[in-house]
Amino acid sequence: MNAGVGETKKQKKGKGRQKASNRTRSIYSCVVSSSAHETSPSPDEVSIVEKVKRENEDMAGRYVFKMFCGERIIGLVTGYDNETSKFKIVYEDHNNDLIDKEILLRTLAPPTLVDWMFDSHRMPRLLCILQQKVLDDEEQEGRLGFVFIENDGVDEHMIWLIELKNLFSRQLPHVPKEYIVRRVLDLNHKSIMVIRRNQDVVGGITYRPFLSQGFAEIAFCAVMANELIKGCGTRLMNHLKEHARDMEGVTHLLTCADSNVVDYFLKQGFTKEITLEKDRWQGYIKVYDGGILMGCELHPKLPYSYTTTMTSHQRQAIIERIREAYNSENIVYPGIDFQKGEAGIPSWPMKVEDIPGLKEAGWTPDQYGHSRFKTANDSADTASNQESITAFMRSLLKQIYDHPDAWPFKEPVDSDNAPGYYDVIKDPMDLKMITTRVESEQYYITLEMFLADMKRMFANARTYNLPHTVYYKCANRLESFFSGIFQSGLQYNKFQQN
Repeated sequence: MNAGVGETKKQKKGKGRQKASNRTRSIYSCVVSSSAHETSPSPDEVSIVEKVKRENEDMAGRYVFKMFCGERIIGLVTGYDNETSKFKIVYEDHNNDLIDKEILLRTLAPPTLVDWMFDSHRMPRLLCILQQKVLDDEEQEGRLGFVFIENDGVDEHMIWLIELKNLFSRQLPHVPKEYIVRRVLDLNHKSIMVIRRNQDVVGGITYRPFLSQGFAEIAFCAVMANELIKGCGTRLMNHLKEHARDMEGVTHLLTCADSNVVDYFLKQGFTKEITLEKDRWQGYIKVYDGGILMGCELHPKLPYSYTTTMTSHQRQAIIERIREAYNSENIVYPGIDFQKGEAGIPSWPMKVEDIPGLKEAGWTPDQYGHSRFKTANDSADTASNQESITAFMRSLLKQIYDHPDAWPFKEPVDSDNAPGYYDVIKDPMDLKMITTRVESEQYYITLEMFLADMKRMFANARTYNLPHTVYYKCANRLESFFSGIFQSGLQYNKFQQN
């Protein structure tokens, strides 16, 4: 064995330490030299800064909330302040604020809350207008764009179509990917896309126009969640409506909607009643199992892409006209001493015309007790009409009481026999309470009020009881009987339904 060839373990270990030490010194030297001399940021560092900047800008239009005195106050992100590195927030109470990103992410309003506020019409009008203004500004600045693309062989268009296909695949996982590819890249189909900064596809609709029939079929519609919550879904559909009508001569949009997106299409003006003649679309589109055919008739003159801004301007103009018409000082009238007695009946009679300030506000006696059910002679005498309504309700109640399925509803529910009933049913109703209200001749000033109580009584029974119980079945049979005698009673008593 040649002694000069091999190395001992100790020598190897020492040599390893020396190499590591050399590497450490070289790395340290690089750090020192970098800090000692100013250098331009690397491309990777620039890309990270740009990415953070884009993320901050994309927060505009998102809803946030804060707690104030135990109540939740909704706000809207309107922009990003580069000087303070904080987000600009406008709250529904007209207060402005600046918050950092950590607080913003903690207080972002979840989509379920935003949807509930819009569906229940509780979203403040101020924030709705501001959100549309944010989108308007993004379109004008080029950060948000809506483009129409078809498979025309252009490289850039093909890239965007592939990105749209990928978006549909992610957002519509139950649809086969091969089917999405065929439709998006089909020469007969067209697509409108929502594009961020001219590079990122964040939403889109693929549709097929049938020009000879005057309608277009929507095949796919998807928008990323963070864009949908900012109102891009509505703006996307409005752009499609305006383009299809003005550029392609389409008068109707049809789609076979999945049950998960029916609410979205209803908000966009679609209905389940197709107004387009059946012979114009039958055989051209296919209604899939589990899908719901929905349609939207396009107005010939409505500027869809400008609708939200236009309605905001109209609303502001109306408010200004009201202020001009009532430019005098606000007059505060004394309140009324109104107390309810048994079954919610007023403790003492009160005439509507005696309410302070009501006549001055423009109220007239013909507005009292407005109902879509009127007697045939439509007497101007309020007392005469009220007597006719009361007599009709009494006759209905007599027939209801005599029905064999009325026994569960004649008296209020006993909580001892129905545990937790009043925890489940917050607005109980029974025939005894309805009869008391009818006999007072003060409570039911319209038939609609009487109908509402009857329907509530049947609905309560079905809410608390299971379908196989006798109470549930009695409610169904008695409601069916009531509907029949109510309709026949309208004709017999010569009531007209408007």
